[in-house]
Amino acid sequence: MKKILIIGGSRGIGKELALLLAQNHRVLLLSRDLDTLEFLQKSTNHQLLIGGIDLTAANFKEVLEGQIRTHLSEVDILINNAGYLVNKPILEITADDLKKTFDTNIIGLIQACQATIPFMKNGGHIVNIGSMGGFQGSAKFPGLSIYSASKSAVAGFSECLAEELKSAKIQVNCLALGSAQTEMLEEAFPGYKAAVSAEEMAEFIAEFSLNANKWINGKVIPVSSSTP
Repeated sequence: MKKILIIGGSRGIGKELALLLAQNHRVLLLSRDLDTLEFLQKSTNHQLLIGGIDLTAANFKEVLEGQIRTHLSEVDILINNAGYLVNKPILEITADDLKKTFDTNIIGLIQACQATIPFMKNGGHIVNIGSMGGFQGSAKFPGLSIYSASKSAVAGFSECLAEELKSAKIQVNCLALGSAQTEMLEEAFPGYKAAVSAEEMAEFIAEFSLNANKWINGKVIPVSSSTP
């Protein structure tokens, strides 16, 4: 049984991922929306640990360390799934849009790694959820400039962190996801229908998180049926 920390999962892929992994593993699911997590916990028969956390808070790292110490003590797998998406033309992007996007998508992710790595005492696997928007050479879409930029940062950070953690036997990979049918996608692109469901994407991520680090490290992997 693995001890798994998922950051970002009150809905969409994170929620489905937590429910799937909690069937056979000890899962701590953290999100800002604690009320939704409590409802999710009550609605499942699986062992699912939950906690409230805000990636944009000044004390985020310290709070996360406390949550890990209380619920898991050690971590085998960290899945950084939290995301914030703004769909606006560049001239309409505000300072608040920039701050929320980068605080959530990259600064919070980095701090999550800083907080969790000391608890990976026997090695482990860090899976950072990126986006095809941040994958070099992929098709790009107007309105997603700062979201894509933040996810490009996730990709570069993941490659570098994998090198830094080799001696600790911690593998780091980034999954650059294509579109999946989630609430976040619907909010950004009303009416758009993705070819992949949140449940299907969660199945892929779960399997990758549990097993792929035996063969793969330091990679940014596009997870999309489209070319480029």
